[in-house]
Amino acid sequence: MGNLVSVTPKRPLLTVAALDLGIQWTLWSLAAFHRTEKFFDLAGSSTFIFLTSLTLRWRYKHSKIYLRQLVQSGCVTLWGLRLGLFLFCRVLQTGGDSRFNKVRGNPKMFFIYWTVQGVWVWMTLWPTLILNTSDNDFDLTWKDYLGWSLWLVGFVLQVVADHQKSQFRANAANKGKWISAGLWSQCRHPNYLGEILMWSSLFLPASSVMSGHQYWSVISPLSVVYLLTQISGIPLLEKQGLKKWGHLAEYEKYRHNTAVLVPYLW
Repeated sequence: MGNLVSVTPKRPLLTVAALDLGIQWTLWSLAAFHRTEKFFDLAGSSTFIFLTSLTLRWRYKHSKIYLRQLVQSGCVTLWGLRLGLFLFCRVLQTGGDSRFNKVRGNPKMFFIYWTVQGVWVWMTLWPTLILNTSDNDFDLTWKDYLGWSLWLVGFVLQVVADHQKSQFRANAANKGKWISAGLWSQCRHPNYLGEILMWSSLFLPASSVMSGHQYWSVISPLSVVYLLTQISGIPLLEKQGLKKWGHLAEYEKYRHNTAVLVPYLW
């Protein structure tokens, strides 16, 4: 791994994929041995930061780093630091993550979870990896400014939503209740809306240096949307919500009157 980190590879995207999975599988062995998921999310966000900084290092060894690459990488790093530490602190406070109740004692299933995280990291970073390993440096355009502006909106949206939910849960009077105030009164999953907005918007600056088959990386933001709306994000939370409060008329009213993800549209 030392050579992979210090020498600019001929196929950087494949090298990043190998490093990514190598990291996840190594950490899986530790997590499976200790039967813990407490550093799962922190490992994922840290891998985002590591791979982003690594591709910048390769770029610096090869040539100079361009402003577009610096800003894009800064966005990814800020997201990873904030969300990773937030989720890590939350799992320490709660003592565990309910997603892993049936798998933390099953090494094979646990391995699948860690592998999926590795695929998610690479897939989500795909456009940024193309940007950071590109020799192209074109003038900044509306796509760059629009992309980073929307990223900032998404970042603020997620930070505020997470803070509001944390404050809600910290109040003992709200134990066993669902949050329906602040941003959560506008949609049922504002934190996921921020997440989708951030990664979708980062495709725009990256696309400024793309050509040919590289445009296939548009699959990256689409996969984020699909994952959060159809697989692991919203469906799981909606199912848990119905299990806890589905029998309550007030909860059904909240579900009926509040958008799932996009206020006034969805």
